[in-house]
Amino acid sequence: MPLALLALAIGAFGIGTTEFVIMGLLPEVAADFQVSIPTAGFLVTGYALGVVLGAPLMTVLGTRVTRKRMLMVLMVLFVIGNAVSAVAPVFGVMLAGRVIASLAHGAFFGIGSVVAADLVAPQKKAGAIAMMFTGLTVANVIGVPLGTYIGQNVGWRTTFFIVAALGVVGLLGVARLVPEQPKAEGVRLRHELAAFRNVQVLLAMAMTVLGFGGVFAAITYITPMMTEIAGYSASSVTWLLVLFGLGMVGGNLLGGKFADRHLMPMLYVSLGALAAVLAVFTLTAHNKIAAAVTIVLIGGLGFATVPPLQKRVLDQAAGAPTLASAVNIGAFNLGNALSAWLGGLVIAAGLGYTAPNWVGAVLAASALVLAVVSGLLERRTVTHSRRVAGHIPEPVAVAEASR
Repeated sequence: MPLALLALAIGAFGIGTTEFVIMGLLPEVAADFQVSIPTAGFLVTGYALGVVLGAPLMTVLGTRVTRKRMLMVLMVLFVIGNAVSAVAPVFGVMLAGRVIASLAHGAFFGIGSVVAADLVAPQKKAGAIAMMFTGLTVANVIGVPLGTYIGQNVGWRTTFFIVAALGVVGLLGVARLVPEQPKAEGVRLRHELAAFRNVQVLLAMAMTVLGFGGVFAAITYITPMMTEIAGYSASSVTWLLVLFGLGMVGGNLLGGKFADRHLMPMLYVSLGALAAVLAVFTLTAHNKIAAAVTIVLIGGLGFATVPPLQKRVLDQAAGAPTLASAVNIGAFNLGNALSAWLGGLVIAAGLGYTAPNWVGAVLAASALVLAVVSGLLERRTVTHSRRVAGHIPEPVAVAEASR
């Protein structure tokens, strides 16, 4: 794998840390700003919606410059957003900082996915994408737990200052290691938008929204769930997040490996198992050991869907993949926003801290249904094409015989 993938992984590490660390710090942030846990959950929802909006916006703006330069601009924006969050005097300002940082997220992973795929042979594209996303998953093993520990013991503002510093490291990594690529010629916005006419691209994005949304329905409220239901101490949440991160790393690498060989079967298995595990989490959340094992499985199964879904979008949007790739990253975060909001609703309705797990199970099961529909449509299209191809010579032969 090219060394440039390391630079992309470094940027992904910083972005992954700021995206997920807030989940371990919701009680501290809520207490500091004197808001409820569901209200503090808007820091997750707001970030996710910012990714959804920022992904296409920043990608379109990025068509005017080289991909490397745009990646550097995005990292600068990321640093500014986290610095604003760190010094926020009121909840609204922190939410604004989260949104500013989120504008870099979708475009960075969208453009980065295209760059990563272009650096390797066609049969290794999903593996290269997975390598970049490894930075995001490793953030959940190192960055998020460490940030949670620092936030709980030193102060959550310190955590966001450190995250801003990680963004500076990511900026330097991109500047030094990512090769300068010429600006794409002949690719216009209408070409990029044409990819969204493909029903398979839309189905893949819908799977992304629902499938990964299932993960966030449970993980957004992992801290109150584990402290209030499972009986863990607040300090133990750090180690539970490490387990979640380890599951993400393993699932991401396996998803990348098998997506290059059997993409759709990989989606069927991972989405189906994810729906089942999320449903079971409603029960296992009451036992410390069972809850810990379930958290690992949720991380693994959730991120096993990332490389195949991203690769499917790139494959189906071949020729103008940059915007579609970025929008699919936004789709991940639209799922995060949707599930965090739904999870907050069921908690606020008095259904308990385990209720978001049922929300997640339904979302993941819905994604599985769409995956099956996508597979059937693809099979029908291939079968139809073969039948048409098989009948083309026959009229020609009859015409030649009549002559």
